[in-house]
Formats: sequence, structure tokens, C-alpha cells
Amino acid sequence: MKIIMLGAPGAGKGTQAIMISEKYGIPHISTGDIFRANIKNGTELGKKAREYMDQGLLVPDELTCDLVVDRISRDDCSKGYILDGFPRTIPQAQALDRALERMETSIDYAIDVDVPDENIVNRMSGRRACPGCGATYHVMFRAPKTEGICDECGEKLIVRADDQPETVQKRLTVYHDQTQPLIDYYDKKGILKTVDGTKHVDEVFGDITAILGE
Repeated sequence: MKIIMLGAPGAGKGTQAIMISEKYGIPHISTGDIFRANIKNGTELGKKAREYMDQGLLVPDELTCDLVVDRISRDDCSKGYILDGFPRTIPQAQALDRALERMETSIDYAIDVDVPDENIVNRMSGRRACPGCGATYHVMFRAPKTEGICDECGEKLIVRADDQPETVQKRLTVYHDQTQPLIDYYDKKGILKTVDGTKHVDEVFGDITAILGE
């Protein structure tokens, strides 16, 4: 079972990917984790990626794809995997398709966790973080016992820069420009499945398992 997770920043696709991973026993593969692991371990691909990153440049699509393919070629991916954060663009999706074709395999499902922009801005702007211990809260869904104060260490909670409404809106604009076209791309391939991400986390997961099967 080979799955790609799609959805805007804050749609909850990462949470769903973790739940899918636990239920079906397949690895949840985040592109960020792949980069960090290869750079930390000093692999050849990691060294190449670091050259670009040290110059403040984006890692080229083909190299990013090579890192992903290297990861999904490992034994723990023999039953499948979930890709979270890749591909982000049509060229990346095409590079992945070419690589998978050479491996004589293909993606089974592209799952789009669909949430309107307005919901995402409200959801993310309600997040609060503790600069002391790193605990996270949400003013509506997981409020601290004392408003603005961390339950764990008593530090004053902050709104991270990434969660400011203006920043969230910019990230959503980039998503719609670059990543939204992937929804059409996978729809044309006949593997796109869309779930309503405005529901409760467990309900969204139930809709996904109905697609994937028990």
C-alpha cells in the first residue's frame, strides 16, 4: 500500500499519516526527516543536498526524488509507505513517477485532506507554544488550564511566527500555486481520494480507513 498525503499546511495530513502508519504497519516518510537523516549520516546524497542548502538554494527536484527513492527502497517499505511532504510540485511528481516506473511499481492512493483556507487560518492562529518546554496547546481544542500559561512549566505561551495569520495566508498562497495542481494530476491518474478534513480527527481517519480497507 503506497500512499501520498496531500493537503494544505495545517490540514492535518501529518497527523493522519502517523495514524495510518500505526494501523497498517507501514513507515511514515517525511521529506524533512529524510534530509536530516542523510545529512547527519554523511551519505553521498546528503552531502549533495547540503551543498545546495548551505548556499540557501532549493535542493533540485531530481536530487530530492533520489533521496526519497533511496528511502522507499529499504526493507521496511516492502509492504508500502506513506509519503508526507513529497511531491510538492508537478515536476517532483513526474520525477517520482519515472523513478517508480523503473522500479516496476506505482503509487496506489493520493489522499487529499481537504480543509477550506478560512478554517486553516483559524485553526493555526489558535495554536500556542511554550518557549520553555516546547509543549503545544490550542485555544479551542486543547486550552491550557490557565489562559496563556503553560501547564507543564508555567512559562508564558507564545504564537509562533509560522502560526501568525499573515504567515499562514502566505503559506496557503504558495500551496495553491505549487501544490494544488497535484490534485488534478493524481485525479487524472485515477488514484485521488478526497476526505473532509474539517471533521474530528478520528472521523477523518475513519473515512481514510474506509478507502484503504481494514
